[in-house]
Amino acid sequence: MTDIPPLPLLIGGELVQSQTTQWRDVINPATQEVVAQVPFATREELDRAVANSKQAFQTWRNAGQGTRMRVMLKFQQLLRENTGKLAEMITREHGKTLPDAEGEVGRGLEVVEHACAIASLQLGEYAENAASGIDVYTLIQPLGVCAGITAFNFPVMLPCFMFPIAVSCGNTFVLKPSEQDPTSSLFLAQLALEAGLPPGVLNVVHGGPDIAMGICDHPDIKAVSFIGSTRVGTEIYHRASAAGKRCQSMMGAKNHCVVLPDADPEVVLNQLLGAAFGAAGQRCMATSVAVFVGQSRDWLPEFVERARKLKVNSGTDRQADLGPLVSPSARKRVEGLIQQGVDEGAQLLLDGRDIKVAGFEKGNFVGPTVFAGVKGDMKVYTEEIFGPVLCVVEVETLEDAVAFVNGNPNGNGVALFTQDGAAARYFQNNIDVGQVGINIPIPVPVAWFSFTGSRGSKLGDLGPNGKQAVQFWTQTKTVTARWSGHGRTVNSTISMR
Repeated sequence: MTDIPPLPLLIGGELVQSQTTQWRDVINPATQEVVAQVPFATREELDRAVANSKQAFQTWRNAGQGTRMRVMLKFQQLLRENTGKLAEMITREHGKTLPDAEGEVGRGLEVVEHACAIASLQLGEYAENAASGIDVYTLIQPLGVCAGITAFNFPVMLPCFMFPIAVSCGNTFVLKPSEQDPTSSLFLAQLALEAGLPPGVLNVVHGGPDIAMGICDHPDIKAVSFIGSTRVGTEIYHRASAAGKRCQSMMGAKNHCVVLPDADPEVVLNQLLGAAFGAAGQRCMATSVAVFVGQSRDWLPEFVERARKLKVNSGTDRQADLGPLVSPSARKRVEGLIQQGVDEGAQLLLDGRDIKVAGFEKGNFVGPTVFAGVKGDMKVYTEEIFGPVLCVVEVETLEDAVAFVNGNPNGNGVALFTQDGAAARYFQNNIDVGQVGINIPIPVPVAWFSFTGSRGSKLGDLGPNGKQAVQFWTQTKTVTARWSGHGRTVNSTISMR
């Protein structure tokens, strides 16, 4: 094991070897090869990272908006130049295909480009003579030391949903990336420092639940952002909130795609294939339920045949449509849920279990899987499977479809395929889901709009990206001021009449 690189922590602008005794192997999910070792940092190392961030905040908070903007401009340039390298890291540790990984870097880059506009995003308000001789204005100020805890499924994009806007607003940041695929997250942070972030403004501390809970409890951390599972996100939110922190938790999902019979079947089938099975279904915005309305159910056999032809291979094969799941335990869980769906009476139209990929026989592969006849109380419907499994539900009307979707407790994303504008308008007004796609299966908005998952998919009032991100990472201070003129004194008691 001596040739396996131990990943360092990033504290105070320096790569630091952890003094922990607890390490975890980072595994290539296509081969089971150990590609790195990640430390589970000690509490003392977390404290040191936070103390470093707290010290750096004293100067970084006063850096001009132009200075912060120029760092982000350089950062986006470095991201472009290193897209290929980051994508290779993602594929090696996560398993997603190289084109998928490159797309992930592109979505992260979009957020950094948005952060380049911080000079116009972090603006207050001003009212001259709000009362006689009194001006009122707001200051949009940073919070202090902030932190982010990310999931494995987007090791570059999810950190980009957090620290670029946070540090652009004048905060300092401690990032805890997923321990399953941390190398690309660490390299991303190194690029940010190369772009000009001063030492201590961005620190990286690896670890598991102990470090996550330590972040929630630490008295010097003012805000915590989390993206991951509902179980962990709920605990993070309540624990951080109880410690007096601002917190946002973006959590699990069960995303539906409603198909009306007037939609273009070629568009629907091709879009649904990518939305359901891309990244092997390991994304919180994956389409995991197709709701066929009326005669659109007739397209299901053709969809199954197209899904059967998708290529499953190592993510390094650019012709592959989907790669392996992230770990053997993830594969075991997905295959177990597939069996439970069979046991509960769902029709297994396409079974992706026991798939073998030549040259990668040890890989965590599950192929495209399609269930029909799925009912709302089946576990394959109520659980977030996080694998390449599509549940198909059939209803008679658009109203039935809306009622079915609204009956699910999650609210991350939903899509409608139709050529009827009136139907689309009815759908967007009556569906109780935070992000809606019209003829777009995965409705993640561009980065200058906020990520607006809702209900069981989100805890906290404000989401990542867009205007809400700036609100989350800043506090508003209102100043009411009156000044005497020409050296004359005024009564110190301000009358608002």
